[in-house]
Amino acid sequence: MSLLNADTPDWAATLRTSGIEWLWHPSLSLASGEAVLQMLEDCLSGAQPLDVLCIEGALLRGPQGSGRFHLLAGTGVPMISWVRRLAGVARYVVAVGSCAAWGGVSGARNHATEACGLQFEDDQPGGLLGAAFRSGAGLPVINVAGCPTHPGWVIDSLMALADGSLSADDLDSLQRPRFYADQLVHHGCTRNEFYEFKASAEQPSDLGCMMEHMGCKGTQAHADCNTRLWNGEGSCTRGGYACISCTEPGFQDPGHAFDATPKVAGIPIGLPTDMPKAWFVALASLSKSATPRRVKTNATADHIVVPPVARKTRLK
Repeated sequence: MSLLNADTPDWAATLRTSGIEWLWHPSLSLASGEAVLQMLEDCLSGAQPLDVLCIEGALLRGPQGSGRFHLLAGTGVPMISWVRRLAGVARYVVAVGSCAAWGGVSGARNHATEACGLQFEDDQPGGLLGAAFRSGAGLPVINVAGCPTHPGWVIDSLMALADGSLSADDLDSLQRPRFYADQLVHHGCTRNEFYEFKASAEQPSDLGCMMEHMGCKGTQAHADCNTRLWNGEGSCTRGGYACISCTEPGFQDPGHAFDATPKVAGIPIGLPTDMPKAWFVALASLSKSATPRRVKTNATADHIVVPPVARKTRLK
């Protein structure tokens, strides 16, 4: 569903013009049954080149490592067996979404399916293929994480692979493409003025920063959601929802309600990435003491109550 919302009138044509031939997708392709099985066998035999193997969804290893919770229809063979074999002949392997990357929601605590990602189980290397796995091109699994993942991240990753311009140096420490993972959701957030003054929202309809009370992790989540908008105009925070850090391993088990910010002595546990706690406390105290009345009033309202003052801006 995310991919179908890509910012292009025809994403399939976009891929074709980039030299990408779409072999098969279980929901978007017409082929089924024997035709699909023959295509998969041709990939395994080398008769059909398999440049990019894209996997959506967690890999289900249960029960007891047999993988029989998820069989490929018409084969009686566990999906994890097909994935292992296809990954062995693919030039690149791409995990599409956080479930395929880390296990995601399917791998939440106490799950019975033994779900994992392709090369990670939460933040621990391993997963289905093992930490040492490298595809035919010598790369680890490329984790296009997100729940859901942004369609632009998927298309840009595929186009970069087709162009030969995505190397190991273009992946971050969790093997996500750096063109989006080197950003934070916080960058470009329309609530940043409220964040700067630590003027916080107190309920879902408020305009203020959602970090202090509403569980927002935009200062920690690696993604460009607020500069590469969804459907051309939206993001979670712009829609009034806290960022739950869905591009990160373990986001599904935060240990608290998604709309709550855990604190110790009144200080949020989840501080901005790379910011020492003492600096944050000092900055927050100074910022709150300097908060303009306009910002403080608007932060706990569902609309702009006090507009910015109109003043001459010419330099003298």
